[in-house]
Amino acid sequence: MTIRHLSVTGVRNLAPVTLNPSPRINLLHGHNGSGKTSLLEAIHFLALARSFRSSRIQPMIQQEQDEAVVFAKVETSSGQELNIGVSRNRQTDIQIRINGENIRSMAELARHLPVQLINPESFRLLEGSPKVRRQFLDWGVFHVEHSFMHSWQRLQNSLKQRNSLLRHAIIDNRSMQAWDLEFCAASEQTDQFRQDYIRRLKPAFTQTLSELIQLPDLTLSYSRGWDKDKPLAQVLNDSAQRDRQLGYTQAGPQRADLRLRIGTQNALEVLSRGQQKLVVCALKIAQGHLLAESMRQQCVYLVDDLSAELDPVYRKTLCNLLEQLDCQVFITGTDPDSLNYDWRKETPVSMFHVEHGHIKESGVTE
Repeated sequence: MTIRHLSVTGVRNLAPVTLNPSPRINLLHGHNGSGKTSLLEAIHFLALARSFRSSRIQPMIQQEQDEAVVFAKVETSSGQELNIGVSRNRQTDIQIRINGENIRSMAELARHLPVQLINPESFRLLEGSPKVRRQFLDWGVFHVEHSFMHSWQRLQNSLKQRNSLLRHAIIDNRSMQAWDLEFCAASEQTDQFRQDYIRRLKPAFTQTLSELIQLPDLTLSYSRGWDKDKPLAQVLNDSAQRDRQLGYTQAGPQRADLRLRIGTQNALEVLSRGQQKLVVCALKIAQGHLLAESMRQQCVYLVDDLSAELDPVYRKTLCNLLEQLDCQVFITGTDPDSLNYDWRKETPVSMFHVEHGHIKESGVTE
């Protein structure tokens, strides 16, 4: 997917923005607070109808504006043009339009414009809760397996109903049995999708990581959320009394996790911050490879504050790898010289200067 034209209104400190970005590399430079991250936030909003900087939409909307609006002309891998527009107001009402038609599903929006974000918060993929890693995993499964969304929704609904029953003083055993069957069926299917995806992600991740940094002892593994040697129905039966005491379901794919280790140690405890960032980048770029391989569809990469935690050598290595993806990339930095990495002559590169919310193209390389 390639954003050919972008229009942004009412987003943070940005003046009304109209851009025709490069189909490949877009470099945005400016002082801190100038609006660079806000432009990436607007693209993320276009793809997912939410911000990556806040769980609330109000902070993203300019104080003097009633709503934030982002519109783009997007070219698909097959050459088709999509007109995508997303707006949200202060009452959190949302409107999504694709080619003039109203869309209710945020999942449909996300499928049209897959976006990968690499920013200082990306460390949460290693140091955050298992939920963060499940979201990363499910992003990949969602984009390469269209049936996954239905299984995931079944899982969420059956888990909600089961937990609701567990919180009751007197449990309706017939209802519990019915929801156990539904929960187990949805869980097994969701887990199978995840396992299939992880089998494909591992070699892509290993290859990508080797191009960024040498960490031969680092391993990636998947924990499904219950005893790997027992069916989920048996595990639920064995833990029934404890589940009732706690009021929620302990075992299942809602407890799944990804584990990154060096030997027997958690990778987080061994790696430097720079190494951690490269591992996170490798994971996200590997997902992009799988999407291109499976769906013939490219991600749009948003890289905020490229220089954070990376020395010049690793920054150059990362930029070279992003360039090889042959997809659209937006990269921010405070210094234009820090974004110049001898891009290939055949790679279209556009440079934009961001100052006090205004964005002006400051250089183009064909």
